[in-house]
Amino acid sequence: MRRKLFDRAQQRAATLWALVAPPTVWALHFLLCYVYAAVRCAKAGPLQPLDDVRIVVAVATLVALGLVAATGYIAWAQERLEGGTAPHDESTREDRHRFLAAAKLLLAALSFVAIVYTAIPAFMFPDCR
Repeated sequence: MRRKLFDRAQQRAATLWALVAPPTVWALHFLLCYVYAAVRCAKAGPLQPLDDVRIVVAVATLVALGLVAATGYIAWAQERLEGGTAPHDESTREDRHRFLAAAKLLLAALSFVAIVYTAIPAFMFPDCR
């Protein structure tokens, strides 16, 4: 099962859409968390606890981290194609594929950290103040 999943991830086409997927997930997570908290606190008042905001942020964070981890796994599998080691600077199709995979993997790691940092304030503050 694990080998089959790894082989399927390696065979996926390398596109620029996959390159922008992790930062897009992070941006949508950021927007959802901060807009929901702002609207909720504006309606409820500054002394209301953030309990429901924490639940929404936690669920959104888990979904976003899962999506980014999936894109990172696909990039990691594609970067492990046989026959080449870094740096991937030759003008061949395989090196371009490996370079895009390495870039996708780094963007997925950066987006993973950014999503975690976006969620931290919801769990640190007790109320809307």
